Amino acid sequence: MPVLQRLASAHAPALLAFEQENRAYFAASVPDRGDDYFAGFDDRHRMLLAEQRAGLCHFHLLVDEGGAVLGRFNLVDVADGSAELGFRVAERAAGRGLATAGVRQVCALAAGEYGLSTLRAAAARDNHGSRAVLTRTGFVPAGEVTLDGRPGQSYLRNLSG
Repeated sequence: MPVLQRLASAHAPALLAFEQENRAYFAASVPDRGDDYFAGFDDRHRMLLAEQRAGLCHFHLLVDEGGAVLGRFNLVDVADGSAELGFRVAERAAGRGLATAGVRQVCALAAGEYGLSTLRAAAARDNHGSRAVLTRTGFVPAGEVTLDGRPGQSYLRNLSG
């Protein structure tokens, strides 16, 4: 059974493999991270851990029994009781309810562990899977946005009620 874990330095190799294996799959629905992301992965990973220690972000991985990463669930730009949720699930794990379960777990952590009251999220209009996950997990549409030149939808979720 996959478990949600807080990002740690030991996750670096499995996280890099996850991002490399799913790069083309992710690029079909979200902006590509670019070659620099992969070339500077180790430094970037250390920076993310520093941001997490400072309380600016909270990063989580969904990991299978063998230690492979199946998904990422991130809370970024934490300030004033609010954060932005971002998530992605491996192609091989899609369609199994893991994104919905992961978002629900991160919402519970956001409210209980991190003391947040509101989460924001956004998804491209043509990213039907992410939009469905957000709707299923209590996010409500909050306006139109442009994401990497594509029309999108912003969402909000109140965690205090």
